[in-house]
Amino acid sequence: MTAISNWRSLHFLVVFFSFLLQLISGSAEGPSNKTTASKEASHGGSGSVIGARVVIVLLGLVAVVAFSVFLFKIWQKKKREEQHARLLKLFEDDDELEVELGIRD
Repeated sequence: MTAISNWRSLHFLVVFFSFLLQLISGSAEGPSNKTTASKEASHGGSGSVIGARVVIVLLGLVAVVAFSVFLFKIWQKKKREEQHARLLKLFEDDDELEVELGIRD
């Protein structure tokens, strides 16, 4: 069941960041009523700006994914410790119960 929820959250992140990249690339083009000559003149140095934005977005995506994995590992460790504690509690010796039942003095 957790694999499905992990898959959904990963799918959501991919869709979100692809949408974000579309917004960035759309805003980099500017208004669409410019002539082609003025577009070529204005986009002379914008290739490096777009490249820098893409790199920043990708680094942000990597950071979010790494943080999510880190939080998942912490949650997994906490859950494992809780299960281990329940298991130990299940098999601990209960001397009072044995005395009450007359099994042991």
